Amino acid sequence: MEIYETQPERTDLPLVVMPVIIESMIEPFEKNFELLKDIARVRMYKDFTLDEDTIVERCAEADAIMVIGFHCADSILDRLNAKCYAFGGTGVASYIDLDKAKERGIRVCNVVHYGDHAVAEHTIALLMELARQVGKLDRQVKTGDWDGADGYELYGKKLGIIGLGGIGQTVARIAGALGMNVSAWNSHVPEQVFADLNIAPVNDMNELIAGSDVVSIHMPLLDSTKGIVTAENLEALKPGTMFINTARAEIIEPGALLARLQRGDIPAALDVFEHEPLTADDPLCSIPGIILTPHTAWRTDGAYVGITRQVVQSVAAFCKGEDFNVVV
Repeated sequence: MEIYETQPERTDLPLVVMPVIIESMIEPFEKNFELLKDIARVRMYKDFTLDEDTIVERCAEADAIMVIGFHCADSILDRLNAKCYAFGGTGVASYIDLDKAKERGIRVCNVVHYGDHAVAEHTIALLMELARQVGKLDRQVKTGDWDGADGYELYGKKLGIIGLGGIGQTVARIAGALGMNVSAWNSHVPEQVFADLNIAPVNDMNELIAGSDVVSIHMPLLDSTKGIVTAENLEALKPGTMFINTARAEIIEPGALLARLQRGDIPAALDVFEHEPLTADDPLCSIPGIILTPHTAWRTDGAYVGITRQVVQSVAAFCKGEDFNVVV
């Protein structure tokens, strides 16, 4: 296992550790480490593991930790002394206990608006898979089956968006270009946003869901949005309505989505789950017509540029006594 280090001789500087890394992010991170010259030394482990003991061992001496792709559970926080966790994503609340971090005087940072296009494009990819079943058709042809399958035309269909931030707006633009009629839940969204994107505002979430052919979730995970989509809201889904979530599973009332999907009348595509990584025996895996991807909507070459720079900037600011993308 290879270790990448900068300024290892500068033991007078704070130590920043990246205990695991996704291989395709190594190069963009290395390009940004120059921002830490004479500010902090870096130790990056060039492999990936979810083993908590390994992560803790690698971070034992760290003053700051770059969190890429793993959940910083309490069992990790409780065994380390680092005072800054720089998370390579936006929805950090589902990866680190923010209340516990605040109590212990630990700074937690995230990255913002790095993946609006990445996540939006994955959302559309999931929508296309539900509508045209490209993966299924590919498998058919490769096994000598030429039966094909009927598609679901998106032109003229109604898309309901819950969460009209950067990602939701990008999804709306793409869907509009496909000829879909886009509506969105009117939750603290400026009127001009609806006007600029030709989106119809809907004040009642049940009304939005009931009137849509496709529902897509794009809310950020905050204390105020946990469980904001309830079991009652999901009851408004008409049979056959396509349901997509590339935001966070915690946006939905715990257990409500599984219960609704188990009826078997809602085609769904999910990139986020209540428990990650999802295990093969999870009930979701046995529901026909459900597309599951392993929380990869954010993983594109373009998104990596923004993620890596902001993570390094967050750590640099911490070491200099400054603020950058501080959550707590």
